[in-house]
Amino acid sequence: MDKKVKDLLNEQIMKEFYSAYLYLDMANYYGDEGLEGFQNWFEIQAQEERDHAMLMRTYLMNNDESVTLLPIEAPAENYTSFDAPLKKTLEHEKTVTASIHTIFAAASAVQDYRAMEFLNWFVKEQAEEEKNASDLIKKFGLFGTDAKGLYQLDQELKARVYAAPSLTLD
Repeated sequence: MDKKVKDLLNEQIMKEFYSAYLYLDMANYYGDEGLEGFQNWFEIQAQEERDHAMLMRTYLMNNDESVTLLPIEAPAENYTSFDAPLKKTLEHEKTVTASIHTIFAAASAVQDYRAMEFLNWFVKEQAEEEKNASDLIKKFGLFGTDAKGLYQLDQELKARVYAAPSLTLD
């Protein structure tokens, strides 16, 4: 495996674990505010991000590459409104998408087709992540400023269940 691709994947592992930290921080915020559905939604987001990190770790290991765990910073957010974490989520997912695209481009430059195939799943996943974040912002905009609407949206988010990713690792 190309050193640059390997290094970028190792860095992405840290970014995915940071995403999990960020979403747990958001879950904590909503839990403190009594919005258990929002808390649940972000706890599941955190689990998905941990899964992404572990998939990348396994991919490196399956390709006889070393894994370097980099330091993870604590989130430094201070939320002042119920929609602030939602907006931060979309912004963050766009940053993650750009990072995945950078790794894909590096793999493409050295014709690492195996890595490109692996990363293709993440490219599709990021499109879904951005859409989910955008949809949640729209729903909050429609219903979140009304107490009854916020309650119903919270109940909807409480019903979300975790689904493990389905990705074959080579």
